[in-house]
Amino acid sequence: MLEIPQSRSRQQHVEIAEFLQGLIQSGELAPGDQLPSEAELCAQFGSSRGPVRQAVATLRSEGLVSSGRGRRSTVLDTQTSNSFEALLSATTFIEEEGHTAGKQILHVGQGAASDTVADAFGIEHGEQVVEIRSIRTADGVPVMLETLFFPIRIGEKLLNLTSESKPVHQQLLDMGVEVDNMVRKAHISQADTDKAGLLHISEGAPLFNVQLRASTYQGETVEYAEYSVRGDVITLSQSHVRGGSVPVKLSLNSAHIKHS
Repeated sequence: MLEIPQSRSRQQHVEIAEFLQGLIQSGELAPGDQLPSEAELCAQFGSSRGPVRQAVATLRSEGLVSSGRGRRSTVLDTQTSNSFEALLSATTFIEEEGHTAGKQILHVGQGAASDTVADAFGIEHGEQVVEIRSIRTADGVPVMLETLFFPIRIGEKLLNLTSESKPVHQQLLDMGVEVDNMVRKAHISQADTDKAGLLHISEGAPLFNVQLRASTYQGETVEYAEYSVRGDVITLSQSHVRGGSVPVKLSLNSAHIKHS
């Protein structure tokens, strides 16, 4: 068992929540296991029931445990959400799925912002932005088309990007550009001749398309991205907790990649 935190300088429910999170993250409490009872946690922490219940409510809101409803809460599958970094970076997403990430850059340059891109950045249609378009691969297999857009002040530092360069989002961090929040939208379409050829799929094959707008904590949009992912290699799963968040996880279908 993990050691119980001794400090009482922080609110007790936070300590209890972190203790339970640690048990789940370490695997000591696996999906399907029940949390310790309220009485056990009260005894361990010298606590009343209030902080214990607040701690469990925190885990419930994070999608880590079930609602309980008169019974002890059960640990849920914690693999039903991607990390923040994997949602932002195709390289991290592919690597977290257990594959070797690669890219073939198709285009890097400046161009006039379309209505969609201009709306994302809050600029006028036609203003200059930097565009980076790439084929992203997993174990050498093309799995998605990635188009990234950046305001000039950020993108101009990426104009010399090559397939051997450090990942774009690592370069952004090196510049001091740190993304704090994202908004994503998705829809299904069919591959046209161009996308089908680049992704080695049949024309008309399904594509899972994602539009992403990433901002700093000050609310400044620093990236707009569009992804077209092969429908045969992507899986979407969700974990539902009544009254809590609904984590959504995207996964790569390794079997399909292996046989592509």
